[in-house]
Amino acid sequence: MSSAEINKNEVDIVIGALNADLTQFLTSWRPFFSGFHLIVVKDPELKEELNIPEGFDVDVYSKTDMEKVVGASNSTMFSGYSCRYFGYLVSKKKYIVSIDDDCVPAKDPKGFLVDAVSQHVFNLENPATPLFFNTLYDPYCEGADFVRGYPFSLRSGVPCAASCGLWLNLADLDAPTQALKTEQRNTSYVDAVMTVPAKAMLPISGINIAFNRELVGPAMVPALRIAGEGKVRWETLEDVWCGMCLKHISDHLGYGVKTGMPYVWRNERGDAVESLRKKWEGMKLMEKSVPFFDSLKLPETALKVEDCVIELAKAVKEQLGSDDPAFTQAADAMVKWVQLWNSVNSSG
Repeated sequence: MSSAEINKNEVDIVIGALNADLTQFLTSWRPFFSGFHLIVVKDPELKEELNIPEGFDVDVYSKTDMEKVVGASNSTMFSGYSCRYFGYLVSKKKYIVSIDDDCVPAKDPKGFLVDAVSQHVFNLENPATPLFFNTLYDPYCEGADFVRGYPFSLRSGVPCAASCGLWLNLADLDAPTQALKTEQRNTSYVDAVMTVPAKAMLPISGINIAFNRELVGPAMVPALRIAGEGKVRWETLEDVWCGMCLKHISDHLGYGVKTGMPYVWRNERGDAVESLRKKWEGMKLMEKSVPFFDSLKLPETALKVEDCVIELAKAVKEQLGSDDPAFTQAADAMVKWVQLWNSVNSSG
């Protein structure tokens, strides 16, 4: 699928601006962002004015704009990398594509720039296959198909909720791994997309992601914040927690999640050794989160995404709240997010 084949009125590109100067970032993406509507959300802790080159259809949201929409007390939910969730909240489009501002288009093995937007939309518009794994990857991609033995009754697949892209150069590793392997860079471009099997958990990264907002928008929730959260990815956990919530809710409602292409080229940012102490707390929280999600079963009465998020929040508070105050805060944030989602979207 090329950008010319996409209904651009159905797509918002959401960028969380943690850097004031977006000139290089947006210029590099101009061939693929051109013609799409952009939502740029400025980190409320960023003091400098944003520098955005001309020629883009863009709406910019600042801390003042956030406070007008959600109130001053709720705007704190949208600091750091979580600022992009405000873009998810105010968008009115079917699909959201979100790429971190330290990434530029990658090149495929033939040397061509990768159109990440088109690949994400292709992944979302074609069904996912979470109930039976296809060993030839995504059967809807060009050159692939269902393999021998794949049940015909399952070949129609299920709606795709999210497309989780990957990264060349600086992969999304945790701080201890990156600190131990300081020179390691990802150079492997695997020309494949696959559906994550139902009931399988995965650490979804917010660096390069797209999702069907109409299908699972309220599940893209900014909730779990670690103490001392910083401005580099390995000092955060919000996207990983959000992804575990999204995957569990997608499984419950019968949707699928894909991973693989498209790739982006991720530039260097941060010092893993400096971040190690902050990230350690997040790693301990993850060790408690995995068995929780593994044993969690949402009630059959939870038929809407908003209901699923509320039920998840209840379970988090009841089962994890006594382990760490971060979980209690996450549960409260999930409830608040649903309230904001309903309020903003009902007001049109």
